[in-house]
Amino acid sequence: MPCAMALTLGLLLALLGCATAPDPALEEAWEGWKSLYAKEYPGEAEALRREIWEQNLRHIQQHNREESQGKHSYRLAMNHFGDLTNQEFNELMNGYTPMPREEPAPLFQTSAALKAPMKVDWRAKGYVTPVKSQGDCGSCWAFSATGALEGLMFRRTGKLVALSEQNLIDCTQKLGNMGCRGGYAQRAFQYVRDNGGLSSERAYPYTGTDNSNCRYNPRYKAATCSGFWMVPRGNEVALTQAVAAVGPVSVAVDASSHNFQFYGSGIFTCPYGQQQLNHAMLLVGYNTAQIRNCSMSYWILKNSWSEGWGEKGYMFLLKDAGNQCGVASDVSYPLA
Repeated sequence: MPCAMALTLGLLLALLGCATAPDPALEEAWEGWKSLYAKEYPGEAEALRREIWEQNLRHIQQHNREESQGKHSYRLAMNHFGDLTNQEFNELMNGYTPMPREEPAPLFQTSAALKAPMKVDWRAKGYVTPVKSQGDCGSCWAFSATGALEGLMFRRTGKLVALSEQNLIDCTQKLGNMGCRGGYAQRAFQYVRDNGGLSSERAYPYTGTDNSNCRYNPRYKAATCSGFWMVPRGNEVALTQAVAAVGPVSVAVDASSHNFQFYGSGIFTCPYGQQQLNHAMLLVGYNTAQIRNCSMSYWILKNSWSEGWGEKGYMFLLKDAGNQCGVASDVSYPLA
């Protein structure tokens, strides 16, 4: 458990005496949730986690009542983060660090002659591996990077191979990445370029820890790249053209809100102005849907929090509406 998490837990335990009594009507639901996610708690911790879970459940229920009244375009759902406060959730899961632009990176160039299709979904074209889980490790940056590389390799070879996030976690710390404590997708691409390759998931499996030495073996090379390009910051038109022309791309978003933690379905919108990037995802396409007789465009984002979160591991995020959650603020993709 990270130090920050331990400190938070200690403070929460100190406040346990102020907690409200558990709701007896929720006993069966609580036991069912614990069983579903194999949750066990020592001593007093269960009462604390039950209180947090009930607070989260009430928030979800209130939001969904408002959604049924037409006040929101998305619904929330209880998931495996149900026993975490929003602060704990952010400390544990959101490990993306915006990379300082030390030197200008090549930029994707928009073109008036390039007519992006009305919808794109690279999943349907075979470019995207199944949803993965980063576990209790802030390694979202590695999953975003492997997702973009998996798409690149499929375009080149016609074969979809799951690539190794653990290879990136173990071997990119000299470039400034911090394993489970955060990192940069762009420095993952830099490592693959400089190293001459990246292992497959099968050859270098995921452990969700960052205390191992680099074990890359070139015999098991499954991907290469020659570098990376960026997409102009905050430009959703350029992002649309890039994802249509290139394939899945690495993006960063502000995933800090309580509603992001429990996103369940529908087209998500961020609180106004919330664009402090802290989580990396894979943008795999875009589309349009009718929500209560309104046409809404949305991005299709693959997450690394298991299929138990969101739309079977995906989020639909409002598109062309002020750069929602900062989705167009830090976009990169690897080059063949």
